[in-house]
Amino acid sequence: MQVILLERVAKLGQMGDVVDVRPGYARNYLLPQGKALTASERNIAKFEAQKAQLEARNLETKGEADAMGARLDRQTFVVIRQASDGGALYGSVTPRDAADAATAAGFTIDRRQIAIDRPIKDLGLHDLSVTLHPEVQVTITLNVARSVEEAELQASGKTIQELAAEEEAAADFEIAELFDDIGGAQSDEDDDARN
Repeated sequence: MQVILLERVAKLGQMGDVVDVRPGYARNYLLPQGKALTASERNIAKFEAQKAQLEARNLETKGEADAMGARLDRQTFVVIRQASDGGALYGSVTPRDAADAATAAGFTIDRRQIAIDRPIKDLGLHDLSVTLHPEVQVTITLNVARSVEEAELQASGKTIQELAAEEEAAADFEIAELFDDIGGAQSDEDDDARN
């Protein structure tokens, strides 16, 4: 099915391009979203008549997206979730959770604008891509933690696993010192008993 694009669509084309797409993609996504028109003689003429208006509207929305992108790029948002001691989440973090965290911080982002490459199923810092406009894409960081204190720790660069390993090493060192002290005291007693 041939359609004429009313805006830039990723991996498909620019505004005004006439492209071949599968009928289902056109019928279920492009046409209802207002991203395209069927490529009939009448619609091509209609597009040519409205081309200047569409380009002006596209530039305006791109300008707004650029302004928001400048404020949003590289922002970090904290999401508090329950997790095991090993750092595995009981569930996963979704684009809706990321959008809610950004909205709570004062940004207006729809969940459909957020792309998660792979499911977020563990604690830590995760980079997400946010598409504000077909031509404007920024990256945000999601700090997934069990508490606000843990989020601050992760933001400073340490992971929960590293902190647990450090605490375990410190405990092992204290135990070794304790046994060395006990062993030293025992050998002193043995020396006293021989004299």
